[in-house]
Amino acid sequence: MTLTLQQLNGADPAEALRLLDGLYEHSPWIAEQALAQRPFASLAALKHAMVTVLAHAGVDAQLALIRAHPELAGKAMVSQSLTAESTNEQTKAGLTNCTPEEFAHIQQLNAQYNTRFGFPFILAVRGPRGTGLAKREIIATFERRLGNPVDFERAECLRNIHRIAEIRLNDKFGFEPVVGNAVWDWHEDLSRHSDPEFAERGELTVTYLTDAHRACAADLVVRMRECGFDEVGIDAVGNVVGRYHGAAPDAPALLTGSHFDTVRNGGKYDGRLGIFVPMACVKQLHEAGKRLPFAVEVVGFAEEEGQRYKATFLGSGALTGHFNPAWLDQQDADGVTMRAAMQHAGLPATLGSIGALKRDPSNYLGFVEVHIEQGPVLNEMDLPLGVVTSINASVRYLCEAIGMASHAGTTPMSRRRDAASAVAELELYAEQRAAADGDSVATIGMLQVPGGSINVVPGRCLFSLDLRAPSNAQRDALERDILAQLRAICERRGIGLKTEETMRAAAAPSAPAWQARWERAVAALGVPLHRMPSGAGHDAMKLHEVMPQAMLFVRGQNSGISHNPLESTTSDDMELCVNAFSHLLDQLATEHKH
Repeated sequence: MTLTLQQLNGADPAEALRLLDGLYEHSPWIAEQALAQRPFASLAALKHAMVTVLAHAGVDAQLALIRAHPELAGKAMVSQSLTAESTNEQTKAGLTNCTPEEFAHIQQLNAQYNTRFGFPFILAVRGPRGTGLAKREIIATFERRLGNPVDFERAECLRNIHRIAEIRLNDKFGFEPVVGNAVWDWHEDLSRHSDPEFAERGELTVTYLTDAHRACAADLVVRMRECGFDEVGIDAVGNVVGRYHGAAPDAPALLTGSHFDTVRNGGKYDGRLGIFVPMACVKQLHEAGKRLPFAVEVVGFAEEEGQRYKATFLGSGALTGHFNPAWLDQQDADGVTMRAAMQHAGLPATLGSIGALKRDPSNYLGFVEVHIEQGPVLNEMDLPLGVVTSINASVRYLCEAIGMASHAGTTPMSRRRDAASAVAELELYAEQRAAADGDSVATIGMLQVPGGSINVVPGRCLFSLDLRAPSNAQRDALERDILAQLRAICERRGIGLKTEETMRAAAAPSAPAWQARWERAVAALGVPLHRMPSGAGHDAMKLHEVMPQAMLFVRGQNSGISHNPLESTTSDDMELCVNAFSHLLDQLATEHKH
């Protein structure tokens, strides 16, 4: 019999605990303590209640839970003493059907892992879609996680235990994230297109107007039509634009979307999630024969990453009237100009046609964007969604410290003019100064000693500075302090200095009314509300220049890693995101009826 929340909320404590039996391996105390928080408004609320219990249980209880789990393809599986739930999961992943070589390799990994960490390796083998990971993925994850620090790996095991419990809970309640699964599948399908040299290595790379990029655009057009959009097309810069009409012909529109280009060897969800989630909402509206008091315009922005040409935010910039004419003459690594690439793609490549893409903000309610978080915060907190308060302001510099190269053996420490040491001193200061602000970050991501040698005191050091903060004022104070410290360090050490500002972007704080709509949507799902800044740049930054905007983040797996093949999220989290977006649409519809 399928369990319901009404049943669970109304059952006496002993019966309620029996109904939740088997969620956490040999550890009923987690469900027992979580049940004290009844009634639960949603499955998501029940899941988070159990997450909270375990988070507050202490390290000893957490380790006991981890150790209550069987090894993958281990002794318990061989002796057939696994719980019914674990047997089901290991069978679905093919672990009960290993070749002798695979079995031997997994046994070796189990031994190495136990020796290093003192507890068994835990992995939600049914994976992000709940249908089971391939054995090669399981083994690759096992091998990769052997290198993690102990504290981090303990937390990673707990996150996987919560994912296992989430899937088991879905099974008990007969819940399947049907829409989330569809959106997950759309990502998988689109990821089959990749630029040639990367495709050969099984890597995902889609850069502006390549054949793979144009194939993605063509697929998005087909998918949007299938979802029921009334108008679908590719505009003069290659953006894919779908429009679902409102109830009245002159209704204003909600603008939403994100980018479908990727970095080199990137992930499947960065940008694309923000196209597919609103598409799923339009599909639901179309299937229900429902029209809103406003139109929904979804844009798959053709370019955001600046990988083929140095023209970041080209797609969204065209909509705000900020397309730089000089971009057309830029050349890629093969000497192909942007103008030639556009013409090859069948785009007009004229300033007139591009200029015509500029949107009139008075025709739009605002812009909202859904995006994978690209960071570890939601993952570490075991929260599926986060509401963005502001996209951080940023500034970047390329710098050079100029000292004097000299012999490493014969130059006394007191006589050196070591350019690299000056930068190292700055790096430690920048780390401390940014940490003092809370949400500020400072990074020296490039550090190079040209012509360096093992026995030469560095005479030159080239380095980058990337400074970000939630507000322009906070960024400016961070920049002022770090540059002042850099000058002081160089002066004290007798080091010359060159600095060149290469990029400056203003903060894009969320419009309060739009942020509040996202907050109400998240709260309605029974998910705890978490507000957070965005450290990464997004298309919403460009739209912010002409209309109100607000963003919603979705938790990423694997520590929230992004711009990387390990970038991932679950179909359950995608379903929650679609539901949150639908709730935002409902709020707007209610507001515009009055």
